Amino acid sequence: MRTAFYISDGTAITAEVFGHALLSLFPIQFIHQTIPFVETPEKAVKIVQRISESFQDPSERPLVFYTIVNPEIREIIAASPGINYNFLDQFVAPLEKILGVPSKPEKHRTHSIHEKTYDNRIEAVNFALTNDDGANFKDYASADIILVGVSRSGKTPTSLYLALQYGIRAANYPFTEEDMGDVLKLPAALKAYKQKLFGLTISAERLHQIRSERRANSRYASMKQCRMEIREVENLYRKEKIPFLNSTHYSVEEISAKILAETGLERRRY
Repeated sequence: MRTAFYISDGTAITAEVFGHALLSLFPIQFIHQTIPFVETPEKAVKIVQRISESFQDPSERPLVFYTIVNPEIREIIAASPGINYNFLDQFVAPLEKILGVPSKPEKHRTHSIHEKTYDNRIEAVNFALTNDDGANFKDYASADIILVGVSRSGKTPTSLYLALQYGIRAANYPFTEEDMGDVLKLPAALKAYKQKLFGLTISAERLHQIRSERRANSRYASMKQCRMEIREVENLYRKEKIPFLNSTHYSVEEISAKILAETGLERRRY
């Protein structure tokens, strides 16, 4: 199996994201190795040796995706026996020509505590944690969005992802069996913030699977209970005209991107 390396003198997040995005286009399995903070020539030499050792089959040369600012270290990595892709080289020179301004590469500028939006994202994460699972209503006035849905439909991971990646203050509220009664109605705590609500739903089969992993053979995880809760929340969304998304076949990244596209919320990431 071919190995793919993601290397950087910083966090390697950029190399990893770019590399994974490219390789996801191909129906092939890879061995993925991410190597951050290659900040000295000595480390770079060791990495090149590691790349060489992974080079067992001449027909499957390792792929090396890297974003390295230091020219000496970059030159060492570029001499590896892998098939090397320097993302910065691909884009920086053309952009310099278009913008008419030379680039000023600095390590850790993109993913560090010195990033301009860092404080916004940390505050948003704290907000998401404080306002998880309907635990706190008093901060809803300052929420950018309030995710609603049945238990285990993806509200918490989506709230945290929106916070960490985009600096969005997301609260979430779970509709429980106690809320259902004869007919599910919008709880009083949410009525004043209806314009901030966004619903998540999920297939009953997938919900049953997720809940069974958490509480097997329980009423909570039963197919009958899952179907009833999903039916009730979807009826509520339609009755109250709350926008909603079925999360069954989407990753948390995709759910978050779709929410942003539909709501027009402003990203506080860049």
